[in-house]
Amino acid sequence: MRIIGGSLKGFKLKVPKGISTRPSSEKVRSALFNIIGPRIRDSLFLDLFAGSGAVGLEALSRGARKAVFVENSRLALQCLEDNLARSGLTCRGEILPLDVRQALSLLQKRGDRFDFIFLDPPYGQGWATLILPRLASLLSPGGEIIWEGERREEVSEVQGLKLKDRRVYGDTALNFYRLEEGESYGSHGPDRRDGGDD
Repeated sequence: MRIIGGSLKGFKLKVPKGISTRPSSEKVRSALFNIIGPRIRDSLFLDLFAGSGAVGLEALSRGARKAVFVENSRLALQCLEDNLARSGLTCRGEILPLDVRQALSLLQKRGDRFDFIFLDPPYGQGWATLILPRLASLLSPGGEIIWEGERREEVSEVQGLKLKDRRVYGDTALNFYRLEEGESYGSHGPDRRDGGDD
């Protein structure tokens, strides 16, 4: 696992062993940040279910002002803390070693707002349905939520949010949400397929 763009391009990431943590593939990360493009610069980025921190560190590498990482697995936290320290970006990263629901409550109490909220929860456990409705209050005006999930997972409407885009890469889908009153995301409708099944 490496950072694939920006100031940290080529930086090797420590990844926890085992199957409980499933890092975003380089293909999907590359696609994600190609879609976000220059909007990542000087943004505030929230990385939920952060694992090794690959996505949040990619955001920092590409110019995000700050990234908040939420992770509560002991093994994943060890890798995340090491990756952030070795990257030299500790001053721009904050780790919340909490359950995601606890972390969201804390962030809401603090009044934090983010330009991008990324979540890659464990597949097949209903996390997206539980978490997505709580994220609208953490978005900055024009902000965006990106949910990485299985292609087969049902994507339903979420109160206060609108699905603006959906990109499929093999068995993985990136789902892009904005606030109902926000501007449209790009010109693509749902279920745009940008990758094969490999």
